[in-house]
Amino acid sequence: MAYTTIDDPSKYFQIATWTGSDSTDTITFGGNSDLQLDWLWTKSTSNSHSHALMDTSRITSGDYLPLFADTDDVEQTTYDSELQSILSDGFTVGTQPHAGGDGKGYIGYAWKVNGGSLTTNDASATSVGTIDSVYQANTTAGISIVTYTGTGSNGTVAHGLGSAPEVIWFKKRTNDSETWCTYFESMGNASAGKLDTNAAFETGSASLFDSTSPTSTVFSIKTSVRVNDNTDTYVAYCFKEIQGYSKFGSYTGNGAANGTFIHTGFKPAWVLFKATTGTENWGLFDNARNTTNGNPRDIYFTPSTDSANSSESDSVDFLSNGFKWRISSGFRNADGVKFVYMAFAENPFVSSTGTPGPAR
Repeated sequence: MAYTTIDDPSKYFQIATWTGSDSTDTITFGGNSDLQLDWLWTKSTSNSHSHALMDTSRITSGDYLPLFADTDDVEQTTYDSELQSILSDGFTVGTQPHAGGDGKGYIGYAWKVNGGSLTTNDASATSVGTIDSVYQANTTAGISIVTYTGTGSNGTVAHGLGSAPEVIWFKKRTNDSETWCTYFESMGNASAGKLDTNAAFETGSASLFDSTSPTSTVFSIKTSVRVNDNTDTYVAYCFKEIQGYSKFGSYTGNGAANGTFIHTGFKPAWVLFKATTGTENWGLFDNARNTTNGNPRDIYFTPSTDSANSSESDSVDFLSNGFKWRISSGFRNADGVKFVYMAFAENPFVSSTGTPGPAR
């Protein structure tokens, strides 16, 4: 049996919840390890405000400008003080509605990448890729944030992971609004999803990824304005599976209350999923929101909308080595439908030394 290389997932991913006030709030993580974040996803749990994504690769005049997961908007200059500062084991937020506000409930998902330390790849000098990029990468945790300027011509972009990513999210940052574009290895290199809508995955989308899968050094983009409009700037969030810490793939629903089990090799803390056909929203469960202690988990978000917490009883169990649907809902477990998913760990199933993790 191969074991995890990350015994403590809280070194690289943590979740925090808080209630906003009418002034700056300091949020401290509660994991086993300190975490100085590089990428933060915030959402009001009690109000209909957009999902705000901010990171240390996109800082403008000292401000962390959010991108909204549920809209096609460019970077939000109006909401430039949602995330005010990053601390050694937490962060501070202001009173703008996507991360703070008097009496409102919030949640934040935080990932550590590379401490905001950026590598500039001059493609002509390094011969890695054909389009210049700036990236920060954490090869241990399998995540990188890449920024680049489109050329309007077919090209390749360095991502810094050292291994081919299984998932990439693309977003146009400037000028015209364009929908989010998602690549999943399990869907092939001519298929793409849209994070901000409930639309089915596109097939035959050669204009996005040039029908070419990412390599250990670069990802390919063609001429679609969603990934490569001339002179416009983009961000790409790249994810590589790390055994015992993260898992990305697909499953087929069975339409039964005794639902599909998805093996991850760890107890999940966070699961994002989407039906690849039909018009079902994206869904997101985590281990920080629930009406009861433990399983089944019933509170979720639909990241393709700005809705607050939604709930449906007996939805999903987070188990020691994966997650299992406990509901026949087409939203997550429709019979015969293919779904994509991403999951990050609370605890590995087996430690790096072969010690079993917590049973449930």
